[in-house]
Amino acid sequence: MSDVTRDKPFWDMADSFIQLANTHLDKEKPSRVSASALFAAARFNAFVIAAATESKAQLIAEKEAAIAYFMNQYESMLRENLDEHMARYDRQDVN
Repeated sequence: MSDVTRDKPFWDMADSFIQLANTHLDKEKPSRVSASALFAAARFNAFVIAAATESKAQLIAEKEAAIAYFMNQYESMLRENLDEHMARYDRQDVN
């Protein structure tokens, strides 16, 4: 699997998911919205991984590599976003 190209459509799509998550904040705690979004991402990525294989045997063979890929991507993206928040933590527009 290759890294995702971060172009304008990528950012627009990410923003649309964030906007949808934000709509749930008036009824749910941020931690619950986050858990739901994380579950949805895991469920969708499991579909993506399975859809990219031609057999159950291939899925079984590639399962651990796919998990490692997605875990690495998530960690990298989470670190990047936390670093961004830390860089502007003391500014008024963060809260």
